[in-house]
Amino acid sequence: MRRNSCFVFLFCGIFFPRVLGFPQTNTSIDCDSLLPNYEAEPQTSAPPYLIAVSFDNFEPGNEIQVTLEALKDVGFKGFHLQAREIDGDVPVGTFKITDPNTKGLQCHNVTNSAVSHANSDVKQKVTTTWIAPRDVRDLQFIATVVQDLEKFWVGIQSKTLAPTHSESVNGTGKSKRKVCFECIC
Repeated sequence: MRRNSCFVFLFCGIFFPRVLGFPQTNTSIDCDSLLPNYEAEPQTSAPPYLIAVSFDNFEPGNEIQVTLEALKDVGFKGFHLQAREIDGDVPVGTFKITDPNTKGLQCHNVTNSAVSHANSDVKQKVTTTWIAPRDVRDLQFIATVVQDLEKFWVGIQSKTLAPTHSESVNGTGKSKRKVCFECIC
């Protein structure tokens, strides 16, 4: 009888996470490839998810609200979100964790350079805050979104955000341009 109990316990521990949905443990999404760590192929159809941002432009230190949202009523159980320069493959900036369904991740030895799911509950929307760094070019937010173990989308992109380069303003916020009050004609 004891042997059967061990077998049932082992069977449940191995197979129930896959049957019940997104596994609770040891599920991660790679920082570089953005692929989940289990055997399934990404969907090739248009993703039923959208990444919305609060601004089109940014300056170093700006905080930008980033929302990952399900279109329709499909929901999602897991995700991984980063900001990357166009044609870049390394996360830029950091995230301030504001949603209890999210947690910060360390990619390329930078704390909170990516944000992910904190639990496997079905979510319709998560919001986080991204803090813009110095010296970055045009960028997009890019995500992997996991609907369930068999359905996930890789490379979902936001619109492009551009840094604002104000050459007429110095570090104090005062204009460097000279204004001519008395002009000779």
